[in-house]
Amino acid sequence: MRELIVAEFITLDGVIQAPGGADEDTEGGFKHGGWTVPYWHDDIGARFFQAMSQADTFLLGRKTWQIHGEAFEPMAGDPFADALNAIPKYVVSTTLKSASAWRNSTLIHDHVVEAVRQLKQQPGKNILMDGSSVLARTLAQHDLVDEYRLHVYPLVLGGGKRLFPDGKRLDLKLVEAAPLPTGVVFMRYRRA
Repeated sequence: MRELIVAEFITLDGVIQAPGGADEDTEGGFKHGGWTVPYWHDDIGARFFQAMSQADTFLLGRKTWQIHGEAFEPMAGDPFADALNAIPKYVVSTTLKSASAWRNSTLIHDHVVEAVRQLKQQPGKNILMDGSSVLARTLAQHDLVDEYRLHVYPLVLGGGKRLFPDGKRLDLKLVEAAPLPTGVVFMRYRRA
């Protein structure tokens, strides 16, 4: 069975909202977008590229899929963008009518938990997911996440979309931890 890997940039208080830019996701009045930028280190990109090399499918919520697609679809010739554009992608959305805006994308619009269970049963490499806070919480609630690869940033934002569902206990086992020079700590957790 394939594994579902959730890779996230996360604050000490569990926020994953709008790590890349000020206007990335202002839902709920969020004003802290772009909080990862001052902490960039090349090891962060290398770890994400490593996770991608171990996956052959990308699973995303609508908002993250749209942000990624708008950024990477037009970037032909960039190794990272080429890898993202080529990999099969599944976007979970109840509002999209089509997944044609980003090549190699398939729309999942209902029965999400069952659809992900079926994806995990197919032959292949890992399924990788990032961002997608609503989807991440839903999949954790149904015990479908096998591993979390977290870049934990040394800041507390006090509010925003969080990774883990309220009221759900998750027993995890730390399998790797590596501090980076910028204060970010890479941590891999697997379901215990």
